Amino acid sequence: MSLINNLINIVLHLDKHLAWVIDKFGPWSYAIIFFIIFMETGFVFTPFLPGDSLLFAAGAFAAIEHFNVWILLPLLALASILGDSINYAVGHLIGHKILAMKSKWIKKHHLDRTHKFFEKHGGEAIIIARFIPIIRTFAPFIAGIGAMTYLKFLAYNVIGGIAWVAVFLFGGYFFGNIPFVKEHFIIVIMVIMVLSLIPVFYEIIKYELEKKKE
Repeated sequence: MSLINNLINIVLHLDKHLAWVIDKFGPWSYAIIFFIIFMETGFVFTPFLPGDSLLFAAGAFAAIEHFNVWILLPLLALASILGDSINYAVGHLIGHKILAMKSKWIKKHHLDRTHKFFEKHGGEAIIIARFIPIIRTFAPFIAGIGAMTYLKFLAYNVIGGIAWVAVFLFGGYFFGNIPFVKEHFIIVIMVIMVLSLIPVFYEIIKYELEKKKE
């Protein structure tokens, strides 16, 4: 049982355990990161997986030559684009059935916030949502339910996927050359995680204030 718990902990916090994964799995680490990014963007019930922080960590390890950044960039961009496409397809095909089930894994207030996010930003919401945890996972699902056609979604999906991966991957790559980052890598990852969650806290606070007004 402890083996399963350890495995779950590594998957949920792969950004913090990336050095161990690289040491144990070598080149297969590329596939593991691909799978986590794909899962984080591709399934509406896995928004808790690392995204921003994992990309940053991968970039930082590329800076110290554990990865090739020019392999990571197209590979992880592909993972994020495929993930959003699968998420869109699920929303389009069975989205209404999933919502009717009222699953405990899918929070209604997350869906409500994503709907309002679409209303405010239109198609560009797909690109903007890439940089906002949780909304990033729900946005393609909502788009699939009926917010936009697939061709329009695909264009925003490709642009947003490449931009998101490039920003955090190269952010980690360039900061990875700084001695402070190497010596305090866990702290840096935690800071990235906190910063990436600021938009989430903002949305939650805004949602609660709007509820009180109503």
